Amino acid sequence: MKSNLLDLSMAQLFLCTSILCYLLHSISFLSLTVGAVDYCSLLPNQTLVLGQTLISQNQIFEMGFFSPGKFSNRFLGIWYKSTPEVVVWVANRNHPITASQPPVFMISRNGSLVISSGKSIIWLANSSVVATNPVLQLLDSGNMVVADNMSTIWQSFDYPTDTMLPGTKFVDDVDAGVERYLTSWRNPDDPSPGDFVHKIQNRGLADMVTLRGATKRYRIGQWNGQYYGGGQPFPSAVCKPEMVFRQERLVSVGEPYESSFLVRATLDTSGVILRHTMNVRKDKWNLVTLFPLDTCDEYGSCGPNSICRPDRPIRCECLRGFAPNFQKEWNLQDWSGGCTRTKPLNCEGGDGFQEIRGVKYPDLLRFWLNTTMTLGECKAECFKNCGCAAYANSFITNGGSGCLMWFGDLIDTKQLSSADSKQNIYIRVPFSELDFNSGLEEEKEKKRPTKLILISMASGVLVSAIINGGVLFMARRKSQAIRRKNEDLELPAIEMATIMQATNNFSKENIIGVGGFGPVYKGNMPSGEEIAVKRLSRSSQQGLEEFRNEVMVIAKLQHRNLVRLLGCCIDEDERMLIYEYLQNKSLDYFVFDHSRRILLTWPKRYDIIMGIARGLLYLHHDSRLKIIHRDLKTSNILLDGNLAPKISDFGLARIFEEDQSLARTKRVVGTYGYMAPEYAIDGKFSVKSDVFSLGVVVLEIISGKKNRGYGDPDHYLNLLGHAWLLWKENKILELMDESLHDTYTESQVKRCMQVGLLCVQKFAEDRPNMSSVFSMFGSDGAVLPEPKEPGFFMERSSSPSCIESENETITITDLEAR
Repeated sequence: MKSNLLDLSMAQLFLCTSILCYLLHSISFLSLTVGAVDYCSLLPNQTLVLGQTLISQNQIFEMGFFSPGKFSNRFLGIWYKSTPEVVVWVANRNHPITASQPPVFMISRNGSLVISSGKSIIWLANSSVVATNPVLQLLDSGNMVVADNMSTIWQSFDYPTDTMLPGTKFVDDVDAGVERYLTSWRNPDDPSPGDFVHKIQNRGLADMVTLRGATKRYRIGQWNGQYYGGGQPFPSAVCKPEMVFRQERLVSVGEPYESSFLVRATLDTSGVILRHTMNVRKDKWNLVTLFPLDTCDEYGSCGPNSICRPDRPIRCECLRGFAPNFQKEWNLQDWSGGCTRTKPLNCEGGDGFQEIRGVKYPDLLRFWLNTTMTLGECKAECFKNCGCAAYANSFITNGGSGCLMWFGDLIDTKQLSSADSKQNIYIRVPFSELDFNSGLEEEKEKKRPTKLILISMASGVLVSAIINGGVLFMARRKSQAIRRKNEDLELPAIEMATIMQATNNFSKENIIGVGGFGPVYKGNMPSGEEIAVKRLSRSSQQGLEEFRNEVMVIAKLQHRNLVRLLGCCIDEDERMLIYEYLQNKSLDYFVFDHSRRILLTWPKRYDIIMGIARGLLYLHHDSRLKIIHRDLKTSNILLDGNLAPKISDFGLARIFEEDQSLARTKRVVGTYGYMAPEYAIDGKFSVKSDVFSLGVVVLEIISGKKNRGYGDPDHYLNLLGHAWLLWKENKILELMDESLHDTYTESQVKRCMQVGLLCVQKFAEDRPNMSSVFSMFGSDGAVLPEPKEPGFFMERSSSPSCIESENETITITDLEAR
């Protein structure tokens, strides 16, 4: 795929330097092979070994093998030639080269980059395009690029490590499935990935956050239209950010490359973001900005419902109307317990709003956002909802615009030193807690007409209920509530008449499948767009809860490996979900069919496995919500026209809090054969439950056989049990679908089978998380751990009458009552 990251001036620079490099190569090829230094590029017939380096055209950057600090291991990296201790990029940070291994770096004839030692490949970077005339070049921007016929097909800027240079970008593009962020070094002498990650977080409004593992450590603050609300306005002399928004989502942020000055931003090993500029005359780096600025930037350091004031000796204070949860700890300056309300709110007109000026807004954990409302409309909307704890303008531009409402606890609020009056928040408190009498009278006066309106509305509703009947009234109220919920989610509502026309009045000929929710119809919209309509069956065991759940979960997700929800339809008792239509149906339609499975060659099956893993990784780690699917199976993997997989059916999914790792239910729902043992038996579910289901799906894809219903003449074990026996006997390839014998890659198949067995291990704590799973699938040559016994059960009988349907969704209630 051709890169579009180089602008015209960069392309011209590349053309000029390439010509120069070609001339240099014609003169100095022999010198490079015996240890001298080349000036800018590497061709497929050349290698770079220890002691040799590439240098950018104007002597700005240098690339070669290095050993950081006291560390004896070697890495391929890029650094400033004038200050070689400042390394800005590392290639093999996950695969250090020991001192006893002589490293070699080269570019292959197809454009791949390879670090090898002897016959072992240490690091490999492939382009999505097979090159014909590749050349590797180190640019003055610090970007190492591979070009083919003057088109960039790979660049180091797409894979940042701990340093951001002008021209590099943070990216969070869910449509393309691309995310780029910084990861700290493990310590100053070890460039291996460390504890901290700095990335874009899109949750209502864009933010930049630093995570330590899965825990949020620092949060700069939401984008307020001019800058990140908890930081400082960008210093225009050294920072000119380019930000790309798509439907109010921050897709990328970076700054253009300028040759006039050197600037870099680094994620330190302690999680601090440091921004430096170079004083060329003194050959010295100057610190320009850093984040966090003070201890108040430590995430949630004062606990919930408090404000951190960095200019005061006792920096943590409870918000007005709140008092410490644990007074003794608070007196000892342990503020982590936070604050709680001193008096309950009175939604019948006894509340007001306390203004706090110049603050970093609380984190958006539970919130509502409308970017078109005025502040007055926002206040009125907050008054209507008893759960609304605070409101504010979402943007400070044009005098303030948009509406943010917070629900529940207010976490990570900070008083800004600039006391910017444009970034103000209004906290809901009882009238008695307001600190000014005029404000009290004003709030009371404003509430009086509101109360009259509410009384009038209630009277009208009562008359309507008497006229139309209580039952009809309640039905309409339910329907309106769902409609309001959908409006909040900005999910398009599609009229019943449109759906009936699209599906030919729900004709049987248009049915393309039936699931636990009900039948699925193919439809053709008046615009010509093909859709899939999932209609809730009146006989379905699923119902309104699953309908709402699927709408709330999937409407907030955007990823190329998740099915796209286009809208919904609610009409009287009808509940329908409208999806994009995927012409190749579901994965089980192909993989379990004797004739159609031939179309799934091994490269295609491997792509499907990687796509499912990529989608599940997004659900668990990368989306703005942490989602546990709970019903991942082959029939819930849909295939588009190119047989690319998309995870579907989120009716049973659950949202986890960011720091939540486990939940338990008495209502176990899912499909036999894909359910993890701890979930099926004890009702415990977590990300590891989905990992187990993924392992089953992977083994089914490779074998072409179902886990439940699998039969073997020598035993009555399911597919997982059979796979485990073959693994112990070193015969795992016998599990592979025989139709793959002409297309498979042995090492790749074995690796996927091994990862599948790692995923289905009996105990949840033994299973890898999705980031490790995805890495293991793609790490050719890496040593993987040995799997332990899977969580499988012996079948009671080999009789077909004892084998449940693959598509059967089961519900077990009160598992603990034995």
